[in-house]
Amino acid sequence: MTEQAAPRSRGDGWQLGRFRGVPIFVAPSWVIIALLITLMVAPNVGDDIPEIEGGKYAVSFAYAVLLYASVLIHELGHALTAMKFGIPVKRITLQLLGGVTEMSRESNSPRREFAIAGAGPALSLLLGVLAWAAIHALGGDPGGWSGSTAAGNPDDSVRLRITLELLDALMYANIAVGIFNLLPGLPLDGGIMLRSALWGATGHPNRATIAAGHIGRGLAVVVFFIPIGLDAAAGRDPDVVSVVWGGLLGGFIWVGATAALRGAQIREKLPSLGARAMARRALPVDSNLPLAEALRRAGALGASALVVVDANGEPIGLVNEAAVTATPEQRRPWVTVATLARRLEPGLMIAADLTGEDLIRRLDATPATEYLVVEPDGAIVGILAVADVNRAVQA
Repeated sequence: MTEQAAPRSRGDGWQLGRFRGVPIFVAPSWVIIALLITLMVAPNVGDDIPEIEGGKYAVSFAYAVLLYASVLIHELGHALTAMKFGIPVKRITLQLLGGVTEMSRESNSPRREFAIAGAGPALSLLLGVLAWAAIHALGGDPGGWSGSTAAGNPDDSVRLRITLELLDALMYANIAVGIFNLLPGLPLDGGIMLRSALWGATGHPNRATIAAGHIGRGLAVVVFFIPIGLDAAAGRDPDVVSVVWGGLLGGFIWVGATAALRGAQIREKLPSLGARAMARRALPVDSNLPLAEALRRAGALGASALVVVDANGEPIGLVNEAAVTATPEQRRPWVTVATLARRLEPGLMIAADLTGEDLIRRLDATPATEYLVVEPDGAIVGILAVADVNRAVQA
């Protein structure tokens, strides 16, 4: 239940629809959690409403669906707030343990980031309060309504009790989700709010991320042991469910916090990355030149990349390194460079003076393996290979 910048759109999951142009997906893992919720909740439903017998599974599944609808509303809180601040939202994905709102870029203001992160838990808590109010309006007792009955037709009583059962579960679930997401550690919304506060106080967003990430990893350990500790406090031996849920939640926070720390460490190195410095020397070649001859000329001049140019010397294509490597040597005299080249689109040309995060964002805007690096006057500097950028970042 987090929001994140997403430079590239992923196509995993089933698309449920769109909201204000934002596609909404549900990951296949939802089936797993829906099944678990159905099996876990059904016995309690059967105890509270024994008249429905096998219908307890349908009620439990309905709760799983409503729970994910609540998660969707939580994520819409992030999305709508981001769009209010002019940040495009690429997609919303409902996953195994919640949801993710993917934005095209990060907020450039700690206050806006704080507001975007806080909108989700605020809506979850509001839904919990509304469910509580609905239970009261229907004559139930939140948390202890099962003894109440509706006057009149027994079928009406069963329907009312089913409604109260679902509302009671939604009340607790949304309040729990809201409070859980406010915990102050990345990647939770509360961790993002903590990062925003530290960013605003210090003026250093990267240092704020590192601090919130370390707190998140500590929180992950605490969350893992909470279910076990509750069992111990009640005089029970920890059961499998407690260990599994503690592991899932703690693992989710640990992985997210670690990813945030790694991202912050990479950002520390980004200022040293520059398109001009990392560009490979490129040899301009005619489209009809055989690959073998092009490679011979490139080797003689110390070039390690090929750019296809037209009759006026203007670049029109980039020869793909992977395609060159995959071409057997005996075929290279008979294959022209044009057959291994990608047409040079505007997004594949980048300015030589791009560095750091600006460079990474520029590459993410148009995913490719090679880019043509040019000077402001259009002069060719060379070819920037994504593999070189990845090696520099990981070094």
